[in-house]
Amino acid sequence: MRLLIVEDEKKTAQYLNKGLSEHGFIVDIAHNGEDGFHLAQTGNYALIILDIMLPDRDGWSIIRELRRSGKITPIIFLTARDSVDDRVKGLELGADDYITKPFDANEVVARIKAVLRRSTPATNADAVKEVSFDNLSVNLTNYELRVKGEIVDAPPKELELIYHLASNPNRVYTRDQLLDEVWGFEYFGDSRTIDVHVKRLREKLEGVSDKWELKTVWGVGYKFETK
Repeated sequence: MRLLIVEDEKKTAQYLNKGLSEHGFIVDIAHNGEDGFHLAQTGNYALIILDIMLPDRDGWSIIRELRRSGKITPIIFLTARDSVDDRVKGLELGADDYITKPFDANEVVARIKAVLRRSTPATNADAVKEVSFDNLSVNLTNYELRVKGEIVDAPPKELELIYHLASNPNRVYTRDQLLDEVWGFEYFGDSRTIDVHVKRLREKLEGVSDKWELKTVWGVGYKFETK
């Protein structure tokens, strides 16, 4: 698999490159935001590792423009910005994971593999994973979200979350349960991640149907409620 690293610190980029190459990945490197954005937009990458603080344009603007253009390639932020607000902002903009510096290369490799496992469509034609409701279809075999018959761009983790909830209608899940069952044990983070992804899903699904609802159960968690 070919990965893209957008990182202005050359020693950091080379350290990552060495660790990823040892695990069989092919790596391209961009040392500034403009080059990174061009490669991300035009290249065929399995995953992008993106720094936030770049010399010419920041990672926030890069991921924002990529997501607006419909690019759903998984993106992991790798940055020295370690506040909770920065993590939440990264997830709200469409990142699939957020790693802070300093970091261990083995942890980065583990996170990359976890994201790739979640975002790689199934190939077994006999194991189609799809749920459908009024004006809504979530297909996890080809990672496709359809709203009123039209395909709506959504990152892999949003699709997995709505699929999991919709596959078990009217069942209430706590945030910790969703982290365990959707993100899996590989995820290193806190339960606010769930709130961010639910917020983004609601923006896509608002007013779609009066026969179901992505509902907050106050003090507990979330459920996909059918009426």
